Amino acid sequence: MSPTIRRAVIPAAGLGSRLLPLTKATPKEMLPVGDKPVIEHTVRELVDSGITDITIVVSGGKSLIQDHFRPNPALVEQLRADGKTAYADAVEEVAELARKGHITYLDQYGPYGNGTPVLNAARSFGDEPVLVLWPDDVFVAEVPRAQQLIRAYEQTGCPVLALLPMDPTESQRYGVPIVKEDLGDGQLRITGLVEKPEPAAAPSSYAAIGGYVVTPGIIDELREQTRRWYEHRTGEVYLTDAINAYAASRAVYGQVIKGRWYDTGNPADYLVAQMASALAHPEYGPLLRGLVAGLDDDS
Repeated sequence: MSPTIRRAVIPAAGLGSRLLPLTKATPKEMLPVGDKPVIEHTVRELVDSGITDITIVVSGGKSLIQDHFRPNPALVEQLRADGKTAYADAVEEVAELARKGHITYLDQYGPYGNGTPVLNAARSFGDEPVLVLWPDDVFVAEVPRAQQLIRAYEQTGCPVLALLPMDPTESQRYGVPIVKEDLGDGQLRITGLVEKPEPAAAPSSYAAIGGYVVTPGIIDELREQTRRWYEHRTGEVYLTDAINAYAASRAVYGQVIKGRWYDTGNPADYLVAQMASALAHPEYGPLLRGLVAGLDDDS
């Protein structure tokens, strides 16, 4: 049986440039979706999936992330003294979430690219598999996306990528997997990814949408990429490049995720995520629907 996954990495060192000037002073990971910052949605997904060791890889200017998850006994005491019990409980619950996930923080160091934070955190992995989730994704699913990925790994013992069905006209937005075999129940054997292909050249109708089970072999490929980068100082170190190199000779799987994905990394998708979260809220949803109906009547 494949070893249980208990570790996860959240790369949170990006600049959030697509959301400037909103992210000039506020990390994109701390922008709210509903009543929670977006990174808290990711942490909750991991803790709900049984992860007990979360590393958040950060860069300068990201101290608000640590502040959000850090216990604040003085604030809790003041809230309780003021009779604001529900608010005090909510503040304590976030700190408890961080305790359950045993969150630690690591400064990013090395070449630019989304493979670097994974390699930075890898020194503590040993031979264990690890989940990698981005902090600007929100998944709404009956079974958390992370748990679906863990199950796929337990069945295969191999690296796993999260996939969703894709409108072929949107292939230039995603990495598109090359599917070798459909094993049923959303599980696909893949031999690599094609980054942002033209629709006519897309090798399948699926998109890799963030969410990986990374094994020691993938880490070895990241180390090799980084070694070459220091020799030539060109390009970037990407996780998908390491997966492609690994998949050239070894098994990699994709798992089609059951659920709804919201990306918050650009203004339009962030607004969609906000609206979807608000509409699903039992109190705010009817209010917003009434507002929209009123706007339609005025038009």
